[in-house]
Amino acid sequence: MIAPSLATGDGQGGEGRAYTVVWRLHFYAGLVSVPFVLWLAVTGALYLFQPQLDALIDRRYDMLEMRGSAAAPSAQVAAALATVDGLVLNAYELPAGPRSASRVLIGRGSDLYRVYVHPPTLKILKVVPENERLTRLLFYLHGELLLGWPGSMLVELAASWTIMLILTGWYLWWPRDGRGAGGILYPRFSARGRPLWRDLHAVFGFWVSFCTLFLLVSGLPWASSWGGMLKAVRQIGSETVVRQPWTTGSESEAAERVEAHDQHRPAVGGGRGSTMSGTLYGELDRLVPIVAPLGFAPPVLISPPSALSPTWTARSEARNRPLRQSVTLDGSTGAVTSRTTFAEWPLIDQLVGYGVAIHEGHLFGWFNQALGVFTAVGLVVVSVSGVMMWWKRRPAHRLGAPMPRRRLITLPALWGGLVILGVALPLLGASLVLVLALDRWVLPLFPDLAFYLGARSARG
Repeated sequence: MIAPSLATGDGQGGEGRAYTVVWRLHFYAGLVSVPFVLWLAVTGALYLFQPQLDALIDRRYDMLEMRGSAAAPSAQVAAALATVDGLVLNAYELPAGPRSASRVLIGRGSDLYRVYVHPPTLKILKVVPENERLTRLLFYLHGELLLGWPGSMLVELAASWTIMLILTGWYLWWPRDGRGAGGILYPRFSARGRPLWRDLHAVFGFWVSFCTLFLLVSGLPWASSWGGMLKAVRQIGSETVVRQPWTTGSESEAAERVEAHDQHRPAVGGGRGSTMSGTLYGELDRLVPIVAPLGFAPPVLISPPSALSPTWTARSEARNRPLRQSVTLDGSTGAVTSRTTFAEWPLIDQLVGYGVAIHEGHLFGWFNQALGVFTAVGLVVVSVSGVMMWWKRRPAHRLGAPMPRRRLITLPALWGGLVILGVALPLLGASLVLVLALDRWVLPLFPDLAFYLGARSARG
């Protein structure tokens, strides 16, 4: 579908021929990307308000009646473990306030549960699988369509084509006729029909393109394929296993849980009726009063020794990642044995951390959320206006792609740019090669289909 436009042209100058080629690339990139862009815009806008949604859902557990003193943290953990057979402690979360329920994360293997415990009475208020919380469902809807690894690959492929869409869109947007700012920097609302849709598409596309490109690039480290390759590259020359402070999809997250949960110290008990007396979890009572005054940004989780860490660990899981830090502790004495701040993370982890904090709307408060909403709304406008432009100009019996030219041309800059993009975004590169192969060897066998798709200017 794309190949003919990359190899053909008429007698016009290089600029005109390049414009046609880029237009066709833009058209097909939009064809692939628009449904995903709409989905990601809506789910991403909702996920921006994760803190507010979590607070709304959990509000009843942060306004509890507290009569009497709170039980020891180890007793709270024991009460949580008694709810489900065979589980171990993943983390104890420091209470958010004096009237808050204790949150205890328990699990084994890939399963993880959040248990809400009333501190004075040890009554279990709620048990919910961590992956079934609303904001976690939104996270997986946004990042992998609730399809696991295949969904992550689809989202990454769509994101890669959307990057192509933005880059070609910049080229098409660039003013060439000296007509002024109307339709370039602001829409001409006096226009009607397709010209108005064109203005909306071009203007909103320009203003949201920079934020969109940032969001796409900052999301790639989380994707199964691109993020996995990044980790593999980082592993080259390293004598230890590289651990990144982010996951590359639900399956890698589950694998990390299996590694950590299933290899706790042999002395660690769990399961219904365990009193925790004389076990490792009793050390939690010594550690909570030490961790609480450290002033970590909430939520603060205290985790027991595991395969991933041979000592107790207290860490901030702040949504604003540059605020995160952690300490390791000696469970028998309560001594802090090491401390790591965000500034001590490897540079690549810091860059990804800043990117994710902005991506999720947490780096600079409400303005970050507002900017994210503006971008999401703009993407909806751009997508709808693009569809409307296509709908109003579509010819009969054809998809409506710009028609290919007839004479052979060479566009080294364009080919070079595509090669660079294909290397930087392997799924995009692989899909482009597949499209070229289909166009070269398959579509000629179906001339009517080739004509409909715009790969040939005439049937036969």
